[in-house]
Amino acid sequence: MLTLQHLCREKTNSLEKMKQMIERYKQDVDRYLEHKSHIDLIEMLERKRPWLEYENVRMQYMEVKQRRNKAKKDLEILKERQFPRAKKIREAEENLNSLDLKTRDNTAKIVEISQRIKQKQDALEMKEKKIEEIKQALRMKKDEEMDRQKKIHTTQEIIETWKNELNTMAVCENLQPQIDAINKELKKLQEERTNIDSDISDLRAEKRNQEREEKRIIDHLGKLNNIMKMKEENLKGRFLDTYSALTWLRKNKDKFKKNVYEPMMLEINPRDSRHAKYIENHISSDDMRAFVFESQEDMEVFLVEIRDHQKLRVNAVCAPAASCAESLPSRPIEELHQYGFFSYLRELFDAPRPVMSYLCYQYHVHEVPVGTEKTRDMIERVIRETKFRQIYTAEERYMIKVSSYTNRTLSTNTFLRAAQFLSGSVDTDERRQLESQQQDINNMSKSLDMRLSALFARQKHLEHRDNELRQQKKDLLERGNRRRQLESKMALKYDSLRQLEQDAIDVEKESQLASLKIKEINKQKAELVTEFMYLTKDIIPLSILKGVLTLRRSKVIAEKARLESEYKPGTVQLKAAEQWFHELDDKKRVLYENCKELMKQAQQVCKLSPDQDFPRELQSSFQALPNTLEEIDALLNEEKTRASCFTGLNASVVEEYNKQTQEIQQLTKYLEEKKNELNNYRQNISQVKERWLNLLKGMIEQINAKFSKFFSSMQCVGEVDLHVENEEEYDKYGIRIRVKFRSGTELHELTPYHQSGGEKSVSTMLYLMALQELNTCPFRIVDEINQGMDPVNERRVFQMVVETACKKKASQYFLITPKLLWNLTYSDKMTVLFVYSGPFMVESKKWNTKYFMKRRRRLSRMAEQCIATDM
Repeated sequence: MLTLQHLCREKTNSLEKMKQMIERYKQDVDRYLEHKSHIDLIEMLERKRPWLEYENVRMQYMEVKQRRNKAKKDLEILKERQFPRAKKIREAEENLNSLDLKTRDNTAKIVEISQRIKQKQDALEMKEKKIEEIKQALRMKKDEEMDRQKKIHTTQEIIETWKNELNTMAVCENLQPQIDAINKELKKLQEERTNIDSDISDLRAEKRNQEREEKRIIDHLGKLNNIMKMKEENLKGRFLDTYSALTWLRKNKDKFKKNVYEPMMLEINPRDSRHAKYIENHISSDDMRAFVFESQEDMEVFLVEIRDHQKLRVNAVCAPAASCAESLPSRPIEELHQYGFFSYLRELFDAPRPVMSYLCYQYHVHEVPVGTEKTRDMIERVIRETKFRQIYTAEERYMIKVSSYTNRTLSTNTFLRAAQFLSGSVDTDERRQLESQQQDINNMSKSLDMRLSALFARQKHLEHRDNELRQQKKDLLERGNRRRQLESKMALKYDSLRQLEQDAIDVEKESQLASLKIKEINKQKAELVTEFMYLTKDIIPLSILKGVLTLRRSKVIAEKARLESEYKPGTVQLKAAEQWFHELDDKKRVLYENCKELMKQAQQVCKLSPDQDFPRELQSSFQALPNTLEEIDALLNEEKTRASCFTGLNASVVEEYNKQTQEIQQLTKYLEEKKNELNNYRQNISQVKERWLNLLKGMIEQINAKFSKFFSSMQCVGEVDLHVENEEEYDKYGIRIRVKFRSGTELHELTPYHQSGGEKSVSTMLYLMALQELNTCPFRIVDEINQGMDPVNERRVFQMVVETACKKKASQYFLITPKLLWNLTYSDKMTVLFVYSGPFMVESKKWNTKYFMKRRRRLSRMAEQCIATDM
């Protein structure tokens, strides 16, 4: 029935939704039809518009055609009027061309004679230049002779001066010993300078080597510092408070009396990064980020500042007062090689002495051996023979304990986590060694710089002394060479004087030769002047003829200009007429092509073939539309605007509307059928429900009577009833149990939260006992039902179970419990079975029942004898 009701509700809801939807569809259909009417009108307007365009262009074509024919007639009349004037202008042009030909011939003759005259003028100018050159050459020879006389006089004066100097110069003294002494000292200076240059070169090479070594050390230290920076970044990313405290500590170390060490993860340096996992798995994460103090007082100062004032969560530890860093292991590592151990944990890393002391004291790193896969393979033997409390193999950590009760050895192993904090290791010994080497190199560099400075100073002093000696040597050499130089110079001057005396020029003779040359050139000039006069006479008649021809040509040009001025207005009018005719002809041709194209477009829009007549229905439709393009365009824009307002419409909306209408009719019919079916079903189910519910209530009343009786026997109250939320939802019917264990409270429903564990156990057990008489079964099992009960309730429940289970025709009961109260009531129909187990129980193969019974009887007799003796 519920399914049918649900179906009817769903179909009713669907029908309402479909009706609402079809209402929306109806609005869309109306809008679609209105939109379609606008679209049809737009289509008809777009069909008529090309025909109107065609008709307008056709009318323009007919008008232009008439105007073009008229322009053609006017053009022919103008051409007939201009013909006589054009003939006279052509005759004037022919006469002008004849005069131009004669003028060109006469001009050519004038140019030829003018060129010959120009040649004669150029020849005369050349003769003048030659005369000037001869005069210039004569002047230069006169000047040269005067210079020669001056040089002779100057040379004689210089020779006389040097003679006087030689006469006054004493005999040159012996300067060679002084020169030899200077050369000897120069040689010593050169040797010393060479030695100094060699020393400087060696020192520079040594300094370059030191600089390269220092760069290598700096690079290596940089790599080590980068590892430390990575570790600090790791600390910052994981423990920001610890990093903030570290920053504060580095700035405030002066506030502490003794040394304070940074977090252990920064101070610990594995000697091999592969061993970092052993260290991290052994030392807790809290201690890995803990600061280490040598003084308890310093640690308190630090924690007050960091935790109390800055509110940072950090860890701090104090190293033991007595150092444990050098504590010796119980057994040398050499004795453990047979088990695969290669080192104790302490020897795998470096740390400051207080940090190492704390780790030895707290974590016993000097007593924890580290092994290999060999250790793992023989781990049982290792645990048995070595007696270590902690052991590391290649990938595991073993914790060994001895039980205080059984004295048995227990071991647990865990897989080693990968290193997170110490993956990058810094060798502190290597770092200190590098820093020491860097300091040595710096000291060596300073020493080299001092030695180089001393050598440079000495080199400068030697160079200055060398220059002084060379200058002294130069002065001595010059004193010895002065006489020889004067004698050599005088010999050269005598040679120069003899050459000057041999180069004498005869000025008189040169003047006579120049006069003869000038006279010959003047004779040639006279001949050129005569020829020039003859050519001038020949060019005069030609010049006169040129003037006559020019005058006649001017008259012809004036006549032609007059004719052209009379002809020009007609020509302009003729050109304008020709241009107008061509424009109209072009326009006529363009309009004709436009008419053809518009006719073709209009036929295509109306889907007409070229030879098809215009349909009557289109004519009648077109008559109802405007007859001008402006009105057509205005109406077309208006209709397009209206049509554009109908957005989101589709032709399928009408089809969908019809489809939805049909579905509503079908669904209405189907819903009526299901409602009738539901009514019939309700009538039938009410009869069945009444019979079933009466039986159910009767059964629950029986359970309630038994349940209430059991609770009453325990001085408590309990009841069971039928709980119904919705009478139509039968799958949600339920049994409700309500109980009251104390007199001052109300009945409460049994839930997992309201009652205690013992109360829930009692209620559940009594409910099961109330149910058992309604259902027959061969046996029932109850497991630990008395757990959580208080002694009073446990005793009462146990008694009820015994009474119920021992009734006639009752099912067999199995009550499993780990314990029972003292002095419970038992029945002869009960059997008690004990299950013995545990590590101290006798093994089953050693169990001897006869022996146990015999021993029990003996103990009983001994007890009776003791009692009799006391009596």
